[in-house]
Formats: sequence, structure tokens, C-alpha cells
Amino acid sequence: MSIDQNTAAKVAKLARIKVEDDALPALAAEFNTILDFIEQLNEVDVEGVEPMTSVTPQRLKRRVDEVNDGGQQDKVLANAPDAREGFFAVPKVVE
Repeated sequence: MSIDQNTAAKVAKLARIKVEDDALPALAAEFNTILDFIEQLNEVDVEGVEPMTSVTPQRLKRRVDEVNDGGQQDKVLANAPDAREGFFAVPKVVE
């Protein structure tokens, strides 16, 4: 697949990126380079390869899932611009 200047201009417009007319050939060339690389990746045989989430095999430390009330109401409300009776106070938005 090859990207021409018209397609590059259309992609730039869809992405809401202003590209000058003299920069369109370079943009089209960059798109073609990216597509060539993707085609190379499609040629790689990945049959039997398991998906990875990390390059190092490690398991994250887990914590005990305990239900609690947090106990930090004062700390949470400390930066509130307006707090009343232990809650955030917000202006009325419905008339």
C-alpha cells in the first residue's frame, strides 16, 4: 500500500493537523515508511508465542483486600474550597 500526497493531506485534515503543501511529500514518505515497517512485522512468525505483559517475568505484589471506611475524611476535605457537615459543598447547577 502506498500513500500519496492527497491521502496524506486527507489524513492530516482528519487529525486536525495543519500541514503546508510543501511538507506533504515528506509526510507521505513518512507514512509509507511506517506502513513498510508494519508490513515487515506482519511477516514475523508468531505461531505458538504467548502474549507478554512485560519483558521480565515477574508478578506484582498483592495486598489484602480489606473493606474499611477510609478514616481520612478530614484529610480528604482539607483542600476542599467549601465543605459542610463532612461533605463537599458544591454550587447548585439545576434550576
